[in-house]
Amino acid sequence: MACGGEEPAAPKVCASQQKPEVHSFQQCGPTLDFTPINRYAGTLADAIQRSEDAVALINGSCTGTLIAAGAGPVVLTAGHCVAVGDRPLLVFNFEDDADGDPLITEGTVIEQALEPDYALIQLDTLPAVTPVSLTTQATEPLAIIQHPRGHPKVIAEGTFLASCNQLVYYADLDTLVGSSGAGVLNRQGHLLGVHTDGDCNEKGQGVNWGWTAEAIVEASPYLQIADIADR
Repeated sequence: MACGGEEPAAPKVCASQQKPEVHSFQQCGPTLDFTPINRYAGTLADAIQRSEDAVALINGSCTGTLIAAGAGPVVLTAGHCVAVGDRPLLVFNFEDDADGDPLITEGTVIEQALEPDYALIQLDTLPAVTPVSLTTQATEPLAIIQHPRGHPKVIAEGTFLASCNQLVYYADLDTLVGSSGAGVLNRQGHLLGVHTDGDCNEKGQGVNWGWTAEAIVEASPYLQIADIADR
């Protein structure tokens, strides 16, 4: 009831898969709850600090995460951000009070799809960071490390709602344009899914969602089942 008025209805989840949409504003609740990554001291702090260096700004308009894979680390992002053969520009450690060496590099999009909504980018130069592991294990809370509107890296936390139909749903987790492609991380800092869509509003109604890592691995020729660390 923090928003006043009637209590919001329970968000609808596990409906039929929806086509990717890019919303300019996906604020879940009365405030926009972003924390600059190097000021975050929440319940996931230890895991987030192990994962955040692997997050990159892509072409100033999307977010991606360097993931661990048997065939070699690649950046995982949303498919509606790029096309196969594109040569996007990626910036690592673009953040307030940066705690690592910034790296600007290009890469080649080697896979892209819209169902599931994902893309893989093979980098020209790998950053000196630890790639994030994929997972099927949802936890409370979930978090997204992101570059909303191309701004320096921030984090938002939210509530896990459900995982079904190859999608993962979460509430009270703010995103903006530029957040597309960011990893949905569990309590261990592993990547459960890729943020692609949202339908939240300032009254606390609605839900954000993304495609699960498991769905992406099943669709990808490059990724393998063994790349999911704790299936």
